[in-house]
Amino acid sequence: MCFEFDALPPDLPADRVVPSIRGGAAAEILNLRAADGATFSAAFAQCPEPSESAVIILPDVRGHYRFYIELAERFSEAGHHAIAIDYFGRTAGTGERSQDFDFMSNLAEASPAVIQRDIAAARELVAERTRSQSFVTVGFCFGGANSFLAGTVPALGLRAAVGFYGTLDSSRTGMETMPSPIETAEETKVPIPGLFGGSDELIPPEDIARFEQKLSTAGVTHELITYPGAPHSFFDRAATEFAEESADAWRRVLDFLGQQVREPAAS
Repeated sequence: MCFEFDALPPDLPADRVVPSIRGGAAAEILNLRAADGATFSAAFAQCPEPSESAVIILPDVRGHYRFYIELAERFSEAGHHAIAIDYFGRTAGTGERSQDFDFMSNLAEASPAVIQRDIAAARELVAERTRSQSFVTVGFCFGGANSFLAGTVPALGLRAAVGFYGTLDSSRTGMETMPSPIETAEETKVPIPGLFGGSDELIPPEDIARFEQKLSTAGVTHELITYPGAPHSFFDRAATEFAEESADAWRRVLDFLGQQVREPAAS
């Protein structure tokens, strides 16, 4: 489990809100169709001003619920288009997930290949609506792992893959059939920012060290930040004791997004 069901993303640091679009855009709830014909839900927050960059948000294992809808809105307030996707349209239908949603019985069908089809469909929708050409995935826990895995797939056309406490060794979460980002790190094609909690038992320091070593060996641009004492899911408005860590994480991700827009895409 990642966030509590009633969790909300931390507010943007005041110096990262674009004054002319303070408040951002209310997310539009959409149903998208993937290349395999499946329909899934997404929350799209289009920045009120033109923006070259867009964020594809990959939720934790519970999929599409309020935390991620509001997170898309916060990215739009910072000057980036954002879309948060759900994983479970194929097995549980569309719509926002409730607190009692049985994600475990649906999770086996949410393979990385399936999620990557949905990422591609979300990218296509945002490009069509906004003409954005710079796309970055930002994922959390299960979604963080899938963000790292998406960074190995050139066809997705990503500029970077960001993970908040993305699990690095699938065996620690009982998902042995899912590739581990540590195993696939040397196949990574894009820069990797990763943000971790120092007290996160699911992602011990040795996993982060192995991930970093493999990224370095492959020559992958990366920045892996560990916040001492922070737990899994520290990026939560209610976790006031980690407000400074959350503000720092916001700044790092947003600064990185700005950098990706300024730099030419990798060929």
